[in-house]
Amino acid sequence: MQGAAEHIRFCKSRDGTGIAYGVSGSGPPLVWVQHWVHHLEHDGESPIWRPWLALLSRRHTLIRFDWRGCGLSDRDGVAFTFEGYVADLEAVIAALGLDRFALFGMAGAGAGVAMSVAVGHPGRVTRLVLQEAHTRGRLAGAPPPDRVAEAHARLKVIELGWPNETPAYGQFFTALHVPDASAACIQAYNDLLRRTTTPHNGVRLLKSFWEVDVSEIVPQVRCPTLVLHSRDDSVIPFDEGRKVAALIPGARFVPLDSRNHVLTAIEPAWAQFADILDEFLACSAETTSPVKFEQLTPRERDVLDVLAGGVDNSEIAARLGITEKTTRNHVSAIFSKLGVSTRAQAVAVARDGGLGQRRLR
Repeated sequence: MQGAAEHIRFCKSRDGTGIAYGVSGSGPPLVWVQHWVHHLEHDGESPIWRPWLALLSRRHTLIRFDWRGCGLSDRDGVAFTFEGYVADLEAVIAALGLDRFALFGMAGAGAGVAMSVAVGHPGRVTRLVLQEAHTRGRLAGAPPPDRVAEAHARLKVIELGWPNETPAYGQFFTALHVPDASAACIQAYNDLLRRTTTPHNGVRLLKSFWEVDVSEIVPQVRCPTLVLHSRDDSVIPFDEGRKVAALIPGARFVPLDSRNHVLTAIEPAWAQFADILDEFLACSAETTSPVKFEQLTPRERDVLDVLAGGVDNSEIAARLGITEKTTRNHVSAIFSKLGVSTRAQAVAVARDGGLGQRRLR
C-alpha cells in the first residue's frame, strides 16, 4: 500500500481459527472492522480501499483484519457465526494488547461486531464510528415470506455470478455496493471480490450476516458514537441507520448524499465523510493510548511504568525491589527497544502509551 507500511501478523480466535491482521500508521489506535470484501495483501492496490487506508492511518495506528474465511485468514473448515466474528475482533485486540482504542464498524455485520465489543468491554472503546449500520439483518427474526424469497434470490445470483464475467451475473454484487463508482473502481471491486474468498464461503458469510440481530445490543452502547449512512444505500436502508442512531444515547447521526454502500474517494460525500471522521476521532486522540509495548518484557514494562513518573533509577529500584544495576540494564534495554536515546524521550513515549499512572506505595 502507498504511504505507511502495513505489517501483517496472525493470531488465533477462540475456536482456533487463524486471523490475519494488519497494523500501519502511527498515533492513537483505531481498530477498523472493515467491509468483508477486502484483502490485506491487495487493498493497497485497490482504487476503492487505497484512499480509505490513507485516510484512516494518517493520524492513527490503524489496525484491521481479514474476516474468517477470507483473505489471509483461515478459509477452510471455519464456522460462520456472529459469536465467532466477535471473538475474532477480540483476539486481534488481545494480540496487540490494546487497553483503550477507537473502533470503526463498517456495514451491517461489521457495525454489529463493533457494537458488541464496545458493550462487552465498557471503558476501553473511547470512540465508536458506525457506517451503514443496522439493528438486524434481512433474515433475522421472523421476516415476511417475500423478504425471505428476495434474500435467497440475491444469494443465488451472487453465487452464480461470483466466477462469471458476464455483466448480468458477475457485476450484480458490485452494482449493489458501488453503483456510482467509476469504471476502474467497479472493475477493481469485481476483481477483489473474487480474490477475497470462494463462492461457497462468500454465500455462507452473507447468509450469516443477514441472520444477525443486534437490536438488544444497540441501546447498551455508552461510548461517544458517530453514525453515518448513505441516503440511497440499496444494501442497508437509510432508515436502519437512523434507527441505530436513535437507540444509542447521545449518538450523532450524519446522512451522506450517496448511493454507494462503500464510499469512493471521487464522490462529493467523501470529503464530508473525511472531515466529520477527522473531527470526531480527534476528540479522543489525547485520551487514547497507542499500541502497547509488545517488545518489552513484563519487568521492562514495570520499569518503564515507574520511569514515566519522572523518577531516577534509584527510586525505580526502590519501588520495584531490584538493584540499581539491574534497573540500569533494564533502562538501557528499554531505550534500545523503543528506539529512543534520552530519558525524556522514553518518558514521552511511555506517557503517550498510557503508562506512568502507577500509584506511589
